[in-house]
Amino acid sequence: MQLDKVDLNLLRYLDSLLREQNVTHAANQLGITQPAMSNGLRRLRDLFHDPLLVRTSDGMMPTALAIQLQPRVSLILQSVDEVLHLGQSFDASSSSRVFRIMASDYAEATLIPPLMARLQKEAPNVILDVMNPSDVSFHDVEKGKVDLIINRFETLPQSFHQKSVWVDRFACIAHKDSELALNPSLDAYLKAQHVWVSKTGFGVGVGIQPDEVQKLGWVDSTLADMGLKRSIRLFTRNYNVAMRATEQLGLVATLPLLATRLLADSSETVVLPTPFEIPPVELKMLWSPLLQHDPGHMWIRQTISACAQIIADSN
Repeated sequence: MQLDKVDLNLLRYLDSLLREQNVTHAANQLGITQPAMSNGLRRLRDLFHDPLLVRTSDGMMPTALAIQLQPRVSLILQSVDEVLHLGQSFDASSSSRVFRIMASDYAEATLIPPLMARLQKEAPNVILDVMNPSDVSFHDVEKGKVDLIINRFETLPQSFHQKSVWVDRFACIAHKDSELALNPSLDAYLKAQHVWVSKTGFGVGVGIQPDEVQKLGWVDSTLADMGLKRSIRLFTRNYNVAMRATEQLGLVATLPLLATRLLADSSETVVLPTPFEIPPVELKMLWSPLLQHDPGHMWIRQTISACAQIIADSN
């Protein structure tokens, strides 16, 4: 097989087909017709003397050769993309690009407002589309349909690029007249009624089981390691709800310190150090290798990092 006799566009077709494993979806991703993609698959089969994708009861499945080809083709296209972007620049001041960012409630509440304020000055026409974790999947990010995910993670796909946004420590918010505010001790903390707030990962969540403390996150796992348990009266995935519950219901919220700024205007609550040591939480941003060398994407990552640094330094 001679290179000058091969249509290199077929590699783009192959990459999309192997990721989507669906002719129609692959065609839509590349902006071509379904017949054109079907013709491309036929030419690929002739080129490699292999069916590449075989229809089964579970849909189109890759052959053994296709599985071997996928990482190699992806690497080739990434290298070509890098070469094509050399010397290109991104003019943020005139761009009207839409950046789709999946952010946890914690990330959205703490990072997005100051980021947007910065963009209004430096890139007034740039648009942010901020989505919830349940809106997208790792597969969407891998395909470049979502620009960035900003969240806390326990496990990550190895293929993704990642960067730390900041490391935050935990704090307590309590009503100013509560026993915990008057006597910030572990005993007072355990006697208090608490609000739990968290939402990480992807996909539609399931209901909380209060007795499964090891699945409730850093705070409750740490207490469980100490042989202790707090009394949780309210479970929520929204930081604003959790903090208003401390202000209006007298519940205690234990959450990352940067998030407590959302109640900075409250005269009814106080922010206290936790009466026991909780491991810090790291916020990360992840993105697809398909977007690694895109000039606009590089700009938004740099802008987020610069904005995050200012927020973290002021903590």
